[in-house]
Amino acid sequence: MYQYSVSEWLFFFYFYCFFGWVFESTFVSVKSRRFVNRGFMRGPFLPIYGSGAIMMLLVSMPFQDNIFLTYIAGCIGATILELVTGIAMESLFKVRYWDYSNQRFNYKGHICLSSTIAWGFLTILMTGFVHRGVEKVVFAIPSIVVSVVTIIVTEYIVVDFTLSFKAAMDLRDILIGLEKAKEEMVRIQKRLDVLIAVANDDFAARKQERSVRIDELMDNIEEKFSAFKERIKGNPSEFVEEVREEIMELRSRYSVEKEHRLQFRRLRGHYQRSQLKGNPSMYSKRFEEALEELKRTVNEKRNKR
Repeated sequence: MYQYSVSEWLFFFYFYCFFGWVFESTFVSVKSRRFVNRGFMRGPFLPIYGSGAIMMLLVSMPFQDNIFLTYIAGCIGATILELVTGIAMESLFKVRYWDYSNQRFNYKGHICLSSTIAWGFLTILMTGFVHRGVEKVVFAIPSIVVSVVTIIVTEYIVVDFTLSFKAAMDLRDILIGLEKAKEEMVRIQKRLDVLIAVANDDFAARKQERSVRIDELMDNIEEKFSAFKERIKGNPSEFVEEVREEIMELRSRYSVEKEHRLQFRRLRGHYQRSQLKGNPSMYSKRFEEALEELKRTVNEKRNKR
């Protein structure tokens, strides 16, 4: 069974990529009450569905006459695919496109028992019913047509995937940049706290015992710079020249990081915005605040339209 040519295998892969996109986009759009172009790529294809479908066909090939072994093969194969894909994507892009952390019996949020069980049943459904109908339709199409369509779609997907991959890498760099800007602001605030303590200022230095949001951090820094400015203006001799120069240097560093943050938030890339719009459940443990900030930026721009 499954004696297909290369063009036919590719055609099946693209078909299930498209079918997965239709299914997920419809589900998420209904849930969100607005159209959501779901997925990693800009076009109407979800490679994870195509990969999953082809994997189900391949792992079940030796067990076509045994439904139980087909189920087990589907559970194992799909779970491995989901785990490897999830780890690879998070390692590359620093975000998760799905997360099972809120599910019981999950492994690092990449896979969980309930999805593994579901994959087995989907493999039976796929190999026993769905693919047989798809196979008949494809076999009814002239082979030359299948080959031409496959070539055209391949060229399109290569271009789309390349642009989407670059956008995902750019988005990763933006998240890293936003986090570095915050870390630099934290260092600036800590140095300001030291200067405040040394100067015995009237306002207390605030210890950062907890992780604060970037907006709170910036407000706190601005407040301290304003207090220093008023204090120096009222009594210039209170601070030695070295302290005044260091405050000016900290202010300059802060302005640079503030501008960096604004630049990162602009998200000029269309593909970058599309990935955020198409993956509302995108999650990053390390860059959670930066990612949420980018999501708010995209939503604000959409609402203004």
